[in-house]
Amino acid sequence: MDRRKILIVDDEIDVLLVLEKGLTAEGYSVIATSNGHKAIHLAQSEQPDLIILDVLMPDMDGGEVAIILKGMPETKDIPVIFLTGMFPVRKKSEDFHMVADHVWFDKPYDILKLINVIENVLLEKRISLK
Repeated sequence: MDRRKILIVDDEIDVLLVLEKGLTAEGYSVIATSNGHKAIHLAQSEQPDLIILDVLMPDMDGGEVAIILKGMPETKDIPVIFLTGMFPVRKKSEDFHMVADHVWFDKPYDILKLINVIENVLLEKRISLK
């Protein structure tokens, strides 16, 4: 099986550990960091298939990280799922939504719904590259 690589970026260590455990259990290869600057370096060197990116972080927010990644030829095509607790609580059927080319997923999240969104984003990426 081709293990897809996911970079997780979140300043909350508990979120990193839970996501890493859940995604690894589903067969993903996971790289994790709590730092926006390091995330940029890891995205360039590791070339993940997808990035899960926290919006609010102390050193560099997720929006800044995404803008930098989209501006670099080697990382511009890596899909990003923003993970955030910034949005008001919505109906459970609306755990995620699209804004521009990015998927926004609400905290707290249901890991199975997040994995479903990850699979859909990765499938869409494979289709668009053909």
